[in-house]
Amino acid sequence: MPELPEVETVVRDLRPRIIGAEISAARSTWSRTLRTHGPEAFDIEVRGRRVEAVNRRAKLLVIELSGGVALTIHLKMTGQLFVVAATTPEDAYIRLVLAFTDGRELRFRDIRKFGRVGLYGRDQGTGELVNEAGGSAVFAGHGPEPLDPSFSVTAFRRRFRARKGRLKPLLLDQSFIAGIGNIYADEALWAARLHPLRSAASVRPADERRLYLAIRSILAEAIERRGSSIDDYTAPDGDGEMQERLQVYQRTGEPCPRCGRPIRRIVIGARATHFCSWCQRLPAAQRRALERSGGIAILRAMTARRATLADPRVASNTLRTKTAAANRRAAARSSTSAGVD
Repeated sequence: MPELPEVETVVRDLRPRIIGAEISAARSTWSRTLRTHGPEAFDIEVRGRRVEAVNRRAKLLVIELSGGVALTIHLKMTGQLFVVAATTPEDAYIRLVLAFTDGRELRFRDIRKFGRVGLYGRDQGTGELVNEAGGSAVFAGHGPEPLDPSFSVTAFRRRFRARKGRLKPLLLDQSFIAGIGNIYADEALWAARLHPLRSAASVRPADERRLYLAIRSILAEAIERRGSSIDDYTAPDGDGEMQERLQVYQRTGEPCPRCGRPIRRIVIGARATHFCSWCQRLPAAQRRALERSGGIAILRAMTARRATLADPRVASNTLRTKTAAANRRAAARSSTSAGVD
């Protein structure tokens, strides 16, 4: 699923293309793409509105429209956005089209149909997007933006010390910090030399600071490199490059860039987790606690996998997966290449 850097890249690509454009119509080919309205009601609500800004909050795009309303777009696993000429043929995976008066269209393409688009008004008092007048804010459950200048190491420590869970699930918790997902959680923990199963309560002040700096530097680099095009993610201006710079994510069995020992893979909360068991050691007390709680089975699964790391079948399957993803991204770009955006 696209994370903060990928969504920020899409936002930056869209801004010069659609700010100032006026919506003439909206058409949905998959009604469940629309989170808040039926297709007809959505068309009526957005028609005649002008795009005033394109922003991001957490992992969602926020497209500000005239009249004090905004669209939120959650790309989920396979969502893609393209701006094309209205004459460009549509492929079978277009789920929502916003037509502009200048003859162009913003198309939401989504193979898996998990992406969602919502239309919300703003509370006149708070300025927050709300589900309904006087209702709860759309982003009420989200934590702070990790790259916000006001999000200092002091603010990070204050939030961090209020938590007691394991580090990997904590970084994925959007109420803790917004926008981090599986890729950059693994990368930040590796950079900070912290085991993903370590508890937040056991982390020392120096480790807190290292993790804070790792999160910010890795996310900033990923934005500069247009995100990680690992699966279906691509942006209006093309793929990202950060996947070539990842140190541990999806590099099971490869040498750790720091110590040369093989990168390990375990599953935490149904999420694949990649780390170096030497550089990111689990303290003895934490390991004993895992044994008492039954969580040691997670690490045993890692040990059982060691025998398969050099299996050529594993390498072949990985290559096929990456090739298939690259082909899907190429097909997406090809389906929109006939139009001039």
